[in-house]
Amino acid sequence: MLRILGKSNPSLCDGVRRRDFLRVGALGMGGLALPRLLQAEAAAGLGRSQKAVIMIYLVGAPPHQDMYDLKEDAPSEIRGEFKSISTNVPGIRICEHLPRLAGIMDKLVPLRSVHGSPNGAHDSHICYTGRDWQNPPPGGWPAIGPVISKVLGHYREAVPPFVGLAPRAGHPPYGSPGLPGFLGPASAAFSPSGPGREDLVLRDIDGSRLDDRKGLLADFDRFRRDTDASGTLDALDTFQQRALGMLTSSRIADALDLSKEDPKIRERYGKGDPRNYGDGAPRNLEHFLLARRLVEAGARCVTLNFGRWDFHSNNFSEAKNTHLPLFDQGMSALVEDIYARGMQDDVSIVAWGEFGRTPTINKDAGRDHWPRVGGGLLSGGGFKTGQVLGATDRLGGEIADRPIHFGEVHASLYRQLGIDPHKTQFTDHAGRPHPLVDYAHQPLPELI
Repeated sequence: MLRILGKSNPSLCDGVRRRDFLRVGALGMGGLALPRLLQAEAAAGLGRSQKAVIMIYLVGAPPHQDMYDLKEDAPSEIRGEFKSISTNVPGIRICEHLPRLAGIMDKLVPLRSVHGSPNGAHDSHICYTGRDWQNPPPGGWPAIGPVISKVLGHYREAVPPFVGLAPRAGHPPYGSPGLPGFLGPASAAFSPSGPGREDLVLRDIDGSRLDDRKGLLADFDRFRRDTDASGTLDALDTFQQRALGMLTSSRIADALDLSKEDPKIRERYGKGDPRNYGDGAPRNLEHFLLARRLVEAGARCVTLNFGRWDFHSNNFSEAKNTHLPLFDQGMSALVEDIYARGMQDDVSIVAWGEFGRTPTINKDAGRDHWPRVGGGLLSGGGFKTGQVLGATDRLGGEIADRPIHFGEVHASLYRQLGIDPHKTQFTDHAGRPHPLVDYAHQPLPELI
């Protein structure tokens, strides 16, 4: 049994405000250098296998019964305005406003019976951890990205194992990439946002000057370590190594530079809208392409946040005009790209929100929160695709067959990565060990 000890004190630099990146010229005394910035960003929350996970958080919980589980025989106050269309897999039908996904259903697994949200409160936590956010252990549950980062480490030293393409959001959980919990900030997401991307490459400093500064830093670190009794320098070393690796390699900068991508592929993904939708996330289709490029460069987990699906009013016009077509384009482009590049056995893709929506349409033509059942979409991972898992009743409000807990999906993702979700354990800040997912949640046998 593998047990990984978490730090008892995850705080490294309270009060440091985040900026996207600082130039390498600050890499030394006096100034917030990139290692410290990475440290500050992580503190704020923000093996050799090539296997990876791309997790797409559909912010605010999309209407499952208007996407993959339409109830066209239900009464009008239940079924809504959308029609279903056939897919390239006989017998599977999905929403008419997802035609591109319908055309690649053989590469997808719609999940129609996802459950586990403790109530109707908005929080990305259950999507990223597979666990109830209520009554967490000391330090909090770690998300899948930090777990992968901690257990597997770097595939390529210059590329962070966990990258979060999450923006700041008016409702903070909508902008979360998945938090490290009791694993500590060294396992948190690297967030390559903002105009500071250009500072990931060396400009006015050559390799010899950088080596001199590295030596100077090492001298100071030895002095600091001799006087340090807190253990926080262990984590700081992690940030320095990440920073220096990125600055001395072009791999991460190249992955983030979409101008290096084939114009035809960029056109296939599209641009979407980089602005936040309300207090949610952008509908940025370039993030789907960045996710593929980052995984191809060596990232083990990439999370991205898409839109704001909390349609308490005008559910059908909002879904039809602002979200479904863009999601259809970005998700289908990502899946097709993964398969075209032969990555489908190594890269798992999952897209979902924190719960479902009410069967009954309210007086404002919207659907309200419904934690009893929701939906999701899987692809890649070597999974058996072209099938539907789970079913709801005639009204789409109760699970009728094959309940699927968020934790079961997480267990399946870990298994695909070669990580045993139960034998691999972490110790929280109180010294108690925990498996990656609850023992009751096993990998989905239907996918194997």
